[in-house]
Amino acid sequence: MLQAVQDNLGAAPSHALADTGYRSEAVFAQCADGPTELVVALGREGKQQLHFDPAGKPHTAAMAAKLQTDSAKVAYRKRKWIAEPPNGWIKNVLGFRQFSLRGLHRVQAEWKLLNAALNLRRMCNLRTA
Repeated sequence: MLQAVQDNLGAAPSHALADTGYRSEAVFAQCADGPTELVVALGREGKQQLHFDPAGKPHTAAMAAKLQTDSAKVAYRKRKWIAEPPNGWIKNVLGFRQFSLRGLHRVQAEWKLLNAALNLRRMCNLRTA
């Protein structure tokens, strides 16, 4: 994903925030010496954190230690108000729970249509306010 950002923008991002879907020793090892400071959740925030064996998974243990720092906590909290609100709006306001179509291209088209509908609805509400 970071490579795609670099390819599209011509530069690597300075920071990247990711959820637990990107949690793997291979990802951490690949990004350890890169130009991007990576912060990946290892579990649910505020819940009991898992402990990782530094001998068996050194990069995961390093990420766990990084997540305990104040700067990483502040950075990851930003994800809540950057990435999550559109998903909440789509689920609760538009009532969208699952895709109707199958196939990557069709799902991508349905997702774009859904986001366009959300943006038009929000623009209309902002205009009348």
